[in-house]
Amino acid sequence: MILCCGEALIDMIPVTSTDGGAAFSPLPGGAIFNTSIALGRLEVPVGLLSGVSTDLFGAQLVDGLHGSGVASDLLIRSDRPTTMAFVRLTDGHADYTFYDENSAGRMIDPADLPEIPSSVSTLYFGGISLCAEPAADSYAALCLREASSRAMMIDPNIRPSFITDETGYRDRLSRMISVSDIVKVSDEDLDWIIPNGEDEAAKVRALHHMGAKLVIVTKGGEGASAYAQNMSEINVSVPKVTVVDTVGAGDTFNAGFLAKLHHLDCLSKSGIADLSASQIEAALSFAAQVAAVTVSRAGANPPTLAELTG
Repeated sequence: MILCCGEALIDMIPVTSTDGGAAFSPLPGGAIFNTSIALGRLEVPVGLLSGVSTDLFGAQLVDGLHGSGVASDLLIRSDRPTTMAFVRLTDGHADYTFYDENSAGRMIDPADLPEIPSSVSTLYFGGISLCAEPAADSYAALCLREASSRAMMIDPNIRPSFITDETGYRDRLSRMISVSDIVKVSDEDLDWIIPNGEDEAAKVRALHHMGAKLVIVTKGGEGASAYAQNMSEINVSVPKVTVVDTVGAGDTFNAGFLAKLHHLDCLSKSGIADLSASQIEAALSFAAQVAAVTVSRAGANPPTLAELTG
């Protein structure tokens, strides 16, 4: 099983009301939640570990998990409010304003963390849950605690406007990267993590030096690249589709990559270390295919396996 560890929140998506005015529609979201949903729809055994409220929005999140086959038994429930993310779409690209103070997702601490079942082979981290304490430190502690025996994937999905303690965030991210098997970054993430004038390959080498085993760099419509140590760069293009919006695109890409490794029976520390170039390319291509479906329709609405294979 893959365990996705991080935020589950409500995206307030702009819509037009029946009288023609502006309104918002509450939809389940969050980078880690979205990735778990995408994995469930791809028929991969998956669960979510997150702080989730017992309020009406928390119930909506749990219903969403169950609807896509995501296990919810490791959720940390409380009566604190659900995190809200108000979305502004500009030419299909999303900007967010977050309301997260004292939320169920933010206020978990290491003492709240459950024991991880032996059935979990892989932990996935990222998103805004790595920015805001105390949850951010709790997830980092979990990553470091489990890294010796389980595969680790991290997608920081960096949102600079959400980072209030940049020094602390960079330190936390460095510690997690140091034990990671897969690090996925956008080209913008890579420039933020390694803020110098070097080219992409040099910045990836810096991530390898930090400890990352396999680094994936996504570049929007220009495709994606993977860099494994002692292996040539691997590149794939993305399918040509009409982009409706990019909400959840990166999350779905990550799910596609992990799903392909699962179906190849390579999703373990040793399996990732021994990946061949052809296996990495197959996983990248599948990830791009899955993400292309998501961006072709509104919201974070990843495809099912049947949609991709039927």
